[in-house]
Amino acid sequence: MNSCNKTGTVDLSQWVGRGELSADRIDQRVAQALAATLDLDPDGLVEGAELPPLWHWVYFTPNARACEIGTDGHPKRGGFLPPVDLPNRMWAGGRLSFEQPLRIGEAVTRISRIARCERKTGRNGELVFVTVEHTVSGERGVCLVEEQDIVYRQPAPKGAPLTSAPVEGCAEFRQSVNPDPVLLFRYSALTFNGHRIHYDQPYAIEEEGYPGLVVQGPLAATLLLEAYRTRHPAKRIRRFAFRGVGPLFETADFDLCGQITGPDTADLWTECAGRLAMKAEVTVD
Repeated sequence: MNSCNKTGTVDLSQWVGRGELSADRIDQRVAQALAATLDLDPDGLVEGAELPPLWHWVYFTPNARACEIGTDGHPKRGGFLPPVDLPNRMWAGGRLSFEQPLRIGEAVTRISRIARCERKTGRNGELVFVTVEHTVSGERGVCLVEEQDIVYRQPAPKGAPLTSAPVEGCAEFRQSVNPDPVLLFRYSALTFNGHRIHYDQPYAIEEEGYPGLVVQGPLAATLLLEAYRTRHPAKRIRRFAFRGVGPLFETADFDLCGQITGPDTADLWTECAGRLAMKAEVTVD
């Protein structure tokens, strides 16, 4: 199959609709390790207990061989995802619908499909957005459906101002996080994410143009939802959507914030020194 057009640019349309099937088990040890990483009590994470929402991200981890890893620490381009010829790659956001909880100890499957691919032009040049749909099922049927937005782009020029947006909400709760390198390393280890921007400071600064180690988007989203759940433990999460507005770095603490917007909805966000970094909406019952 020809994967390029006449200019040598990847023909993204050929990847839309591609799918793959993965299998895993909701291992108790991994769930407890994530709890410890998030500084939460792991004692209730026993066989048969519900897995908290978003914790499925430490399962179905990639298993590319060492010879298949690129210079950025990610698996080399191609395979399931299109071989986009832009150097920086990140998880920009997503939308999740929770049908029923996953349970510790159960066998699970994930059907993945590339739903959309599109090119855009941003402040620093070309962008490519790839949306992947995942359907995760346990022994009782479908448990969650998720869309992940992956963005490929050029590095920002060194010294360029950080992407930012004004903070619009009035926080009803606020919790500070110190994103130290150990937290970032442990989360990368649990997700088997080799992207060097999360643990290799010289690479993050010199090669990808960041001012320090980058906080993983999924980690920030998980911390944000956990901050909400701590304050509303009786609520069952039904939908969660998040979008990265700007990066967070290990060089500064950031806040997890939330505001109730209705009987079953809330706006959540992260901010650092008045700069909005992630926006999220949660629906509960």
